[in-house]
Amino acid sequence: MAERIEFTRGKRPVTFIDLFAGAGGISEGFLQSCANNKYFKFILASDINPNCELTHIVRYNTQLGIDMDFITEDIMSETFICHLLEKLNGREIDVVTGGPSCQSFSLAGARKKFDKRDNLFIHYLNVIRQLRPKYFVMENVEGILTKNDGKFKDAVMSEIRSIIDDTEVPAMLTYLRELVQKTNCVDENYKWCLLAKIGMELCQDTEEYKNKYFKTIDKQFKQITKKLNYKLSKSDERINTIRHGLLFLQHSKQRDALSKMVVEEKTSSMFNKDGFTETMNNFVSFLEDDTIINSIVAAIDSQEELAEYTEEVEVLKDMIKLYSKDLENCFEIIEEYAQKDGSLEQFRGLQESIHLYNLDNYILVNSSNYGVPQSRDRVLFIGCRKDQQLIKEIPYTLDESEKVCIYEAIADLDFIGNGEIRTEYSHDYNHIEKYENKVHRREVLGKIHDETENILDKCNNLHVATYAEWSKMGRLNDRFEVGKPFYVKTIDQIGTKEMLSDYELYNHQTSNQSEKVLQRLNTIASYKGYTSECRARLETLGINSDKMNYTVLDPEGLSPTVVTMPDDFIHYSAHRCMTVREMARLQSFDDNFVFQGKRTTGGDARKNEVPQYTLVGNAVPPLMARAIGNAILEVINLD
Repeated sequence: MAERIEFTRGKRPVTFIDLFAGAGGISEGFLQSCANNKYFKFILASDINPNCELTHIVRYNTQLGIDMDFITEDIMSETFICHLLEKLNGREIDVVTGGPSCQSFSLAGARKKFDKRDNLFIHYLNVIRQLRPKYFVMENVEGILTKNDGKFKDAVMSEIRSIIDDTEVPAMLTYLRELVQKTNCVDENYKWCLLAKIGMELCQDTEEYKNKYFKTIDKQFKQITKKLNYKLSKSDERINTIRHGLLFLQHSKQRDALSKMVVEEKTSSMFNKDGFTETMNNFVSFLEDDTIINSIVAAIDSQEELAEYTEEVEVLKDMIKLYSKDLENCFEIIEEYAQKDGSLEQFRGLQESIHLYNLDNYILVNSSNYGVPQSRDRVLFIGCRKDQQLIKEIPYTLDESEKVCIYEAIADLDFIGNGEIRTEYSHDYNHIEKYENKVHRREVLGKIHDETENILDKCNNLHVATYAEWSKMGRLNDRFEVGKPFYVKTIDQIGTKEMLSDYELYNHQTSNQSEKVLQRLNTIASYKGYTSECRARLETLGINSDKMNYTVLDPEGLSPTVVTMPDDFIHYSAHRCMTVREMARLQSFDDNFVFQGKRTTGGDARKNEVPQYTLVGNAVPPLMARAIGNAILEVINLD
């Protein structure tokens, strides 16, 4: 159980940490990666669930012998970054990976407004701001692109581009002060308010600039109200709405705390499509910057007495609206000033230097293009530190005609019956002759080489094999002396007699389904899907189900996105639910990667537990992660 010296010799390590690590799909793929005489060194992983930690400890610390730390803590915890820095102990991290939880904006199922998981990407980027890695990868579901009409995706990209290089801030602020002083065609209060707002965006200590911002607005507001009669300025409801709204807007920390508590309660109590949802959503909306600003502006517009002072009032409204603008919006305004000043080239140079990360656009990937027998669309945001080369794509590792089908991936596991546990491979599996031509000898990343002679893999010096053979022998043997796989329910069982370590095959177990369930699955399979005709037939037979979806797998095709529910998929020939090991094959996990803890769970336990099926279903396919890792290793500059 150690890293092979012959693998690391002559190569340079690239350190990485994996946040929201789950089972470790990204970590597994990165450890397989090797390109341009560089490889990944695994430093730390994190997830909120103990079973993720258990699976990591078994796989990486014990089986592969890696000195890797794990943090079991919510990334939104106030102590998370402190604990992370303690674990890292000053070590520089080259790459950070992570997929902030995506339930609330997945295309598969109802989307939830104001789910606390929507904010996870902000906390992920806070880690990036702290560690300043050369690259970071944020992976998520395709649904992120269309959530809120694309506004959520825009917010993600804006936040990434707003990560600031602190060393460049003084030069930018000096330029902005000089520019604002020279700009005579804009209201004095407005331009100093704009400068304060940019200071809030650029500087870590925002309170000084925040106070300047609101003092400038207050100055403008008082200039206007002094022109009104005393009683109106002190007791009019609309004037008070403006005055109190500005105070409320200033109390951002209090509003954030209130919003966080409500959203956490809404999420934990699973309020969605019920009598509480609208009220809670409306309250959280009430706390948002835009809602408060809109209420203030509406009060200004509805106060007839203010109409006499149009120019000053319009300036006041513009100043207030600045609060909800991000850095890029503010820079668009500054660009106009720079154009008139003749310093546009200087400003653009400063603007480019102040951004710590470059991001061309999101990258849409499908796992089947990287040797995974599954059509799983994912969105990647790959941030490249400004001293690194921009990554615009993840090159495919095989052609369209070479994609791995379901039969090739799992046919050799089709020797298990209802309610069975199989712990050894069998040559007596269900060969289906008409599909045997779908089985090919391949390079590790999927390229087909049906010739009988061995070929050299680019980095790993491995021979070609079928997808199932690669899964059985493992894709990390060139780098590690992989220890014997084993299974435990808890960390305390490691090394005890309760540890199961004598098996050849793990996670290959089927539930003991009733005759009624088996008949239902067979009926659905006979209709080749959960069609309306099939539903009618199930009802006639008295074996209908409340489930919304069943998918009969096509042996010659790709698997749909692997999910966390074992009974969503029906095996193409056995007409049963899939085992954890079969699902893992569809995700491209090696067979010696053992998923730990409970196999499945249900009811309220799903809120807190991450059983084996969930570990598999939520993972990034390792072969796709390997391709992402290779794309980074090809270009990363360690000097």
